[in-house]
Amino acid sequence: MTEAPSAPAAVIRGRDQPISEPPCYGALDLGTNNCRLLIATPGAGGGFRVIEAFSRIVRLGEGLSQSGRLSEAAMERALAALKVSAEKLRRRRVVKLRAIATQACRMAGNGPEFIERVCAETGLRLQIITPQEEARLSVAGCLNLIDRSADAALVVDVGGGSTELSWVDLKGAPPTGMPPLRAWLSVPIGVVTLAERFPEGDTATEAWFREMVETVKAEIGAFRRADGLREVFDADRAHLIGTSGAITSLAGLHLELPRYDRSRVDGIWMTRDDCDAAAGRLLALSARERADQPCIGPDRADLVLAGAAILQAVQELWPCSRVRVADRGLREGILLSLMADRGGRRRRRRRGRGSGDAQ
Repeated sequence: MTEAPSAPAAVIRGRDQPISEPPCYGALDLGTNNCRLLIATPGAGGGFRVIEAFSRIVRLGEGLSQSGRLSEAAMERALAALKVSAEKLRRRRVVKLRAIATQACRMAGNGPEFIERVCAETGLRLQIITPQEEARLSVAGCLNLIDRSADAALVVDVGGGSTELSWVDLKGAPPTGMPPLRAWLSVPIGVVTLAERFPEGDTATEAWFREMVETVKAEIGAFRRADGLREVFDADRAHLIGTSGAITSLAGLHLELPRYDRSRVDGIWMTRDDCDAAAGRLLALSARERADQPCIGPDRADLVLAGAAILQAVQELWPCSRVRVADRGLREGILLSLMADRGGRRRRRRRGRGSGDAQ
């Protein structure tokens, strides 16, 4: 699989930044539903330490599936969140940033125009990435959650406008680093697009939920490039990793948390029965009751069942008894890539100086 080329990361230089302070790196992800920012410094062992995180639901893709364009109200919401992000980046004196946009900007006829507007109003240079790179970055961000004793893993990144699936081959893979991706798939269905396609009405019903599940299965089921791993999944020697706000909300409901706590959710294991039970509990609640759930809230109340339907569809097609929940993904993958690139350039410069000295 040929990886899509990465655009050079933007560099933001803070004035009078003390040399002794560790450099801050930034990752900004503008999705169909959320605007997310992560600022971190390099840590020991190739990891990083989070300095600041910001997330806001902006619903950039609202109405996009019907109109083919980003609405003015949606763009204004996104711009407001991006202005907050830009200020945080300046205040933290971030030395290197990569800012990406995903499915909403890929789909919209006025997506490129919006990217130019963002640059003019905030100074942020967003890059619209391909679905392939989106899938790769999601896997990179979840590396520490992969159970290397399994023979395969399926990373499912449920976004607002699309869902990326990455089949990771672990048999014979090294114990660390990026394992080989056997196949990847992006389907143009996310929680926003699916919820808009299947409005809930007055009451959520099993038949309505089932229709969403079957719609997603029809999109994923036609994909055949991962069939070489089918035997591994059928023998239950693989596991799922689910990364999305909808899946972390399911996990919070499963844990019955009084308020959302990332430290309790990120990395937990759920069984398939746990996932089914959480979806069943959601289906029995009204929209108002879902909004009152502390790990869902009003911003996700109309989307969380669409996320549960996408997860259900994947589990029926690629059955796994174990699901690992990830409150991480694209931003973490971006940060690790930026920091690894920094280390690689430093080593190349050292080798260059050594060659010059030898002469």
